[in-house]
Amino acid sequence: MLRALIMAPFISLWTDLHVSFNTLAEALSILAAMITPALLISATGTFILSTTGRLGRVVDRMRMVLDRIETLSLGENLHLRAERISNYRAQLKRLNVRLMLLQRVVTTLYLASATFVLTSLAIGVAAIVSAKLYWVPVVLGIGGACLLLVASVMLIAEARHAVADLQLESEFLREIAKHLADFDKQAPVP
Repeated sequence: MLRALIMAPFISLWTDLHVSFNTLAEALSILAAMITPALLISATGTFILSTTGRLGRVVDRMRMVLDRIETLSLGENLHLRAERISNYRAQLKRLNVRLMLLQRVVTTLYLASATFVLTSLAIGVAAIVSAKLYWVPVVLGIGGACLLLVASVMLIAEARHAVADLQLESEFLREIAKHLADFDKQAPVP
């Protein structure tokens, strides 16, 4: 008796379902529609691959800057030591901003990928179920595309941060080079 009560909604749902295609051509068109989001999944995968590469480079750069700060903190007597430490600390702050941005991008891209997989599944389910669910894959597809757009905009912002960081680092290295050139001019010639 209890088993019948538990199974009744599932049996009712199963009997209400009927396949909405009657020919092989209709079935294949549904299968083709299910495969279409695979192109977007592939594009998202390419974004994920390149973004994780960028993320890895930022992490490596942070580790290098941390090593330089540690070396300078050990008391090595170096021209512009305090300025170098200050610059490295500023670099770490900027790298942390990029790291957090890239982490959000990767998360957004994984969500987009999952949304496209759900789109593919929703196409198949909407084709099999007689309910009017045709709007579900459309909404999921648009949602996935919007997530890809958001991730692209965030990647543009991260690239702008990277260029700005490189310009600041180059400017600081020019200052060091100028300081060393001035120091060499002042040094007595033996």
